[in-house]
Amino acid sequence: MRAYERLIKYARIYTTSDSTSETCPSTERQLALAGLLAEEMKEIGIIDAKVDEYGYVYGTVPATPGLESRNSLGFIAHMDTSEAAPGDNVKPIIHENYSGDDIVLGGGTVIKTATFPFLKDMVGETVVTSDGTTLLGADDKAGIAEILTACEIIISSNIPHGKLCIGFTPDEEIGRGADKFNIEGFGADFAYTVDGGDAGEIEYENFNAASASIKIKGFSVHPGDAKDKMVNAINVGIEFQNSLPYFERPEHTEGREGFYHLDEIKGDISNLEMYYILRDHDLSKLEEKKDTMRHTAKRLNEKYGEGTVTVELRDNYRNMIEKIRPHFHLIETARKAVRLAGLEPKELPVRGGTDGAVLSWKGLPCPNLGVGGFNFHGCAELASAERMDKATEIIVNIVKLYAE
Repeated sequence: MRAYERLIKYARIYTTSDSTSETCPSTERQLALAGLLAEEMKEIGIIDAKVDEYGYVYGTVPATPGLESRNSLGFIAHMDTSEAAPGDNVKPIIHENYSGDDIVLGGGTVIKTATFPFLKDMVGETVVTSDGTTLLGADDKAGIAEILTACEIIISSNIPHGKLCIGFTPDEEIGRGADKFNIEGFGADFAYTVDGGDAGEIEYENFNAASASIKIKGFSVHPGDAKDKMVNAINVGIEFQNSLPYFERPEHTEGREGFYHLDEIKGDISNLEMYYILRDHDLSKLEEKKDTMRHTAKRLNEKYGEGTVTVELRDNYRNMIEKIRPHFHLIETARKAVRLAGLEPKELPVRGGTDGAVLSWKGLPCPNLGVGGFNFHGCAELASAERMDKATEIIVNIVKLYAE
């Protein structure tokens, strides 16, 4: 079975995580995919595949006799999909021999070449999308599909290999994918997450990340008698937002430029809550952003009264590069594997985070590989069957190189 065929099967299973839940996994529906994956792993020869009490899927492919001394190598992907777009009732559509034109889908979704110029490079490929009313789920069901397809190839073809450790996580999209990951039980010396963009991408730098919860307490009186009395929490919230650097928003940044992102706002005149994510590749600049939020709250409290604005800051994850540098053979091997697949490596800083960033800081060095997918977290998401084949080939090549 080709990787894209597995993706289509997995995409139909509803696995959106829930950031408001306090359980692990955050949604029971993720367990449906977890159970299916464990059974499929057993069918291809991963006999110890299992789902643990938190919904994580684990399995191992024992080393080829004589290669037990090689490093144990892990491959990890996540099962959940983002809350940013509908993830239920996904209906994958296959566009064979793609023409290079705009892709018109249902729900008013048009994947335009003017907006996404990389589409012109995909002429002739088999492109997979949703029907336009949901996301597709290539993030990260494409990664799962490629890992299992690579395992099937390695096992069925008797390709020499060291011990391979396979792991699929819940709740990556809400920043909890590595929380309950059993690194010791997983058994890998090093690992790769397969959760990036185009095939051939190698990512080993990511944002340092923090989140901010802003609570604003207003004072409501009748608007006809409000002069010098009312404190409108909504207006204070607007003032807080407008006090942050305008050009340090996601829509104005790229590359290694960090940002403040107002992710959610709710409330009324009396009480308002605002939720931000803060990102920067440079840790010192992230700390500056946190300080800016504290100073903004201090200034507004001086203006409107102590206790009007409170700020709660929480660190989420760190840049993995600090933990990858001492094990740079992971990157050098990935480069070789990409070139063996006929591609040129693309090394990009991740404008986000992966399970691998958290796992790297927990002691499992874990850079990230591309999957052949694009436009994640929206109804314009798509994947290329041919690029998924290349991503699978790259995984197999890595395994071969570490067995030499």
